[in-house]
Amino acid sequence: MSFVSTNPATSEAFAEHPEMDAAEVARRLDLADRAFEEWRETSFAERAALMKRLGQLFREKKRPLGEIAAREMGRPITAAMAEVEKCALVCDYYADNAEKMLSPEPAEAGTSESFVRFDPLGAVLAVMPWNFAYWQVMRFVAPALMAGNVGLLKHASNVQGCAIALEEIVREAGFPTGCFQNLAIRAADVEAVLRDPRVKAATLTGSEKAGASVASICGQEIKTTVLELGGSDPYVVLEDADVEAAARVAVEARLQNAGQSCIAAKRFVVVRAVHDRFVALLKEGFAKVVMGDPLDEKTTMGPLASESGLMDIARQVEDSVAMGAKLVCGGKRADGSGWFYEPTILTGVRKGMPACDEETFGPAAAVIEAANEEEAIAIANDTEFGLGASLWTKDVAKAKRLAERLNAGFVSINNMVKSDPRLPFGGIGKSGYGRELSHYGIKEFVNI
Repeated sequence: MSFVSTNPATSEAFAEHPEMDAAEVARRLDLADRAFEEWRETSFAERAALMKRLGQLFREKKRPLGEIAAREMGRPITAAMAEVEKCALVCDYYADNAEKMLSPEPAEAGTSESFVRFDPLGAVLAVMPWNFAYWQVMRFVAPALMAGNVGLLKHASNVQGCAIALEEIVREAGFPTGCFQNLAIRAADVEAVLRDPRVKAATLTGSEKAGASVASICGQEIKTTVLELGGSDPYVVLEDADVEAAARVAVEARLQNAGQSCIAAKRFVVVRAVHDRFVALLKEGFAKVVMGDPLDEKTTMGPLASESGLMDIARQVEDSVAMGAKLVCGGKRADGSGWFYEPTILTGVRKGMPACDEETFGPAAAVIEAANEEEAIAIANDTEFGLGASLWTKDVAKAKRLAERLNAGFVSINNMVKSDPRLPFGGIGKSGYGRELSHYGIKEFVNI
């Protein structure tokens, strides 16, 4: 059995990667277990030197790494290279700050001496998605390894080339054998790895279904988990917003990675007074998008990563239109080969429509009209998800007050939601639990 890499821009297969059998997985788990016993004893200075070297390698190899991602999942090459550079940033951040974050903390407890330690757990399994094939992995790897843990990666089946490249670059940076390993296995094989006593914890970024499965298994095994799941992020535009700026940023907020992002803006909740102006400007912005070959630096939006993803977004748009939504632009598969879908805007979207109720993982913007500020906040919160939210108003003091009322793990005022190593990242509700990044993220997988 093997994993097949298919270029979504052409729908043609171009590489095969062998699947690991149970014996190889067991060998790697044993290697991780042995590596941990040595790695945990290294100093922060030793870990930081290797992590800094890894960051430098990401910068040096951003073009070849970006090309792998462009071919495997259709990420435009300029965006793919920017993603690789962001991986370097998270390496540097934890190399510079991990020791301070995890230094013992003195505590007053009526004893001669009391303090809190942060000790590593062991091997942590990361079940990762294809949409940000490097960044999603490295925001786990950098803090986990700097904390003294070792990492195991179960990557998505369609980005095995990226997974192999990640294992190779970590090895090239000089990390000891077994500190970070790729497990080329199927989703059905994850349970056995999670139940293995050598695996101490797990993190997953992916669907609600996958998250629920991992959480259930780890719950039975009493193992720590962090879940970053889906989102139906609201992008709230109030009457006093800078509508031109809101519409300009909205183009990237919705169409980044062809809309295939958990934190992409998905529901555009716009107050009635500025609704029509916002829609007109958003349409102008969508019309400027350049779809094409991901390896062409002029391309600003690539294809969907899979044919099933293309069919999903097409169904959501078509069903929403059948239920009364108005199609402003797009709404169909683009001409030619590959899994391209036109940038799409729907207005008149309401509760009960797929474009409102489901996570739309593609280049379709659902615009929902709100009568006023209060209704806009209520609509924004009317979802089972709670990952990110964007709020637009010229009154920043008011925005800060309203942000407290938004049910989200991350609120951005007058900008799109972006993850940053310096800020905790994660959601509530069906968007998961636990946090990645910042000092909160590195403390998820330690014995406090």
